[in-house]
Amino acid sequence: MPPPGQTQLPDWDGLKLRVRTLIASHRVMIFSKSYCPYCNKVKELFRSMHVEYYALELDGTPDGPSIQQVLAELTNQRTVPNVFVNGTHIGGCDSTYQAYQDGSLQKLLGDSKDTEPYDYDLIIIGGGSGGLACSKEAAALGKKVMVLDFVVPTPLGTSWGLGGTCVNVGCIPKKLMHQAALLGQALQDSRKYGWQYEEQVKHNWAVMVEAIQNYIGSLNWGYRVSLREKSVTYLNSYGEFIEPHKIKATNRKGQVTYHTAETFVLATGERPRYLGIPGDKEFCITSDDLFSLPYCPGKTLVVGASYVALECAGFLAGLGLDVTVMVRSILLRGFDQEMAEKIGAHMETHGVKFIRKFVPVILSLQIFIQVEQLEEGMPGRLKVIAKSTEGPEIFEEEYNTVLIAIGRDACTRNIGLETIGVNINEKNGKVPVNDEEQTNVPYVYAIGDILDGKLELTPVAIQAGKLLARRLYGGSSIKCDYINVPTTVFTPLEYGCCGLAEERAIEEYGKQNLEVYHSLFWPLEWTVPGRDNNTCYAKIICSKRDNNRVIGFHVLGPNAGEVTQGFAAAIKCGLTKELLDETIGIHPTCAEVFTTMDITKASGQDIAQRGC
Repeated sequence: MPPPGQTQLPDWDGLKLRVRTLIASHRVMIFSKSYCPYCNKVKELFRSMHVEYYALELDGTPDGPSIQQVLAELTNQRTVPNVFVNGTHIGGCDSTYQAYQDGSLQKLLGDSKDTEPYDYDLIIIGGGSGGLACSKEAAALGKKVMVLDFVVPTPLGTSWGLGGTCVNVGCIPKKLMHQAALLGQALQDSRKYGWQYEEQVKHNWAVMVEAIQNYIGSLNWGYRVSLREKSVTYLNSYGEFIEPHKIKATNRKGQVTYHTAETFVLATGERPRYLGIPGDKEFCITSDDLFSLPYCPGKTLVVGASYVALECAGFLAGLGLDVTVMVRSILLRGFDQEMAEKIGAHMETHGVKFIRKFVPVILSLQIFIQVEQLEEGMPGRLKVIAKSTEGPEIFEEEYNTVLIAIGRDACTRNIGLETIGVNINEKNGKVPVNDEEQTNVPYVYAIGDILDGKLELTPVAIQAGKLLARRLYGGSSIKCDYINVPTTVFTPLEYGCCGLAEERAIEEYGKQNLEVYHSLFWPLEWTVPGRDNNTCYAKIICSKRDNNRVIGFHVLGPNAGEVTQGFAAAIKCGLTKELLDETIGIHPTCAEVFTTMDITKASGQDIAQRGC
C-alpha cells in the first residue's frame, strides 16, 4: 500500500538503496523535516560541535513519506529527526543529546580518540554569587572546576575583588548604607524615648565607607579561601571563547593562558548603563563607584527611577545630603505601581526632590541634556542641563555629584560567544536558555542576571547555580523555580513583595476575578516619636476562582524583607485568604496586619488605622 497522499507504488528496493547510500556516504546523516523544532535542535548540536552534517528534509521531497516508511523498517523509528553517525543509528533528538552527554556521540564521530582530554570538567566565567555557588557545588560532587573572574574598571577606575556585584557594589554595601541612614532616624526618635545628648550629631562618610569596605574585603578573602578548600582553581583573568570548548584567559598584566573544558557556565552578570551624553563617563558616577567613594558626594542628582536609583537616593538623603531624583517616566518599572508611588511620596515627604518627565534626548543634532564640570574636587561642581520630555522646558542646576542609575547591561558581548555560536538577545545582550539554563550550544549554560526574561536577584542566581551543578553531576532533576520569588527594595520605607503586581494580576486573571485586601498601619515603634502615621501599607491580591489563593503579596514598612521572607514560604505552599484569617498574629508587630485584613479595595472603605 502506498503511503497516504501517494497514488503510485514506490520503488521500495530503489528507496532502500538510496537511504542506505545516504547513510553510508555521510559522516552525519539527519533525516529531518524543516518545520520540526527537534530536528533543528539536533542540527544546532552538530553546528555547535563544528561537525558537518547532511540533512534530507522529508517534507521537501516528493517521496518523503516513503523514505520515512523505509526508515521505520530499518530502525523501528517512525519519527524525525532520525540520526546516523558513521553508519550507526543514533535515534531521535533525545537519544542524540543523551549520546552527546555520555560521550558516545563523540566516540562515534572519532573525536575522542585523537584529541587531548579537557583540562577541566567545568569552567565558570564569572565569580559572582551564582558562579561561586555553582563552582563549589560541582567541586563537592567530585568535578575538576575553574572559576574566572575579572572586573573591568569603571571609567573612574573603580574595581573590586572576588564575589560579584552583590557583595562588592550591590546588596551588601547598599543594605549597610541603608542601615546607616536608619540609625540617623533612630537617633532623632531616641529623644522622644528619653535619650538625652548635647553634642551635635554628624555623619562621617569616610568612616562609614572604610568600615563597609573592610567588611567587604573580609568577604572577598573568605570566597578565595572557600574556593581553595573546595579545590576549585581561581583565576583573576578575563575569559573569552576562542573555539569550541576552549577559552583564552587574560590577566591584569596582559598575560594569556588557554584552558579547555567539557562544560561551561556563563555567570558574568551586568554592569550599569551610561546615558551616552557629553560628560557622563568623565564626570558622573554609578553604583559601581558610590560604595567606595573616598569623599562625601555632597549635593547629588540621581538620574533614573530604578530600585538602585531610589535606594541610593534614599540612604544619601537619610545621611543628610541634598538629593534630587530625575525621572524619565515611572518609578520602579516592573513593580506594583501603587506601591512605587507610595514610596516616592514618602521620599518626597522626607526631603528627596523629584524632577519628573526629564530624559536625555537628541533633537536636531543638539544635545538637550549634558553634564559640564565647573570645578574639580572631592566633590567638585557639575552643571546639569536637561530638557523635558513633554514640552520645551529646560532644567539647569548645579550639583556636586551626578549618580546614573538608569539600568544595567549584560556582560556578554565581548566574551567570544559569537565564536562558538551562542545566541544572545541583541536588544539587551541577555542569553536565552531552556528550563535547565542550557543555551542553544549544548555544552554552554548560563545563570544569574544575564538570563533573558528571568529575575535579576542574587538568591535566584545562587539557587540556579547549585541546582545546575546537581543536575549536571549529581543525578538530580530539580530545576530552579522562578515563580513567586520574594524580593525587597531597601528604600527609606522598605518595600517587600512576592508574586504578582496588581497591574500584572489584572492582566493575567481579569479584574473581576480578583479580590484585593489592603490596610494602612502604624508601627508601634513610630507612635512615640509621632511620625509617619498611616504611611505604611499592606496589600494582598487573591484569585477568586482559586479559593482566594494569594497571588500577590505587598508590604511597605520597616523590616519589609524580614516580613516578606516568611510569607513567601507560605505562598509557595498555596496560601489562601482563609488561611491568613485563621492565623493568629504576633502582637504588636507589623506583620500581624496580614492576619487581620478585612477591607477590600472594591468596598471603597476607609483603611486608615486609629489604634493598635
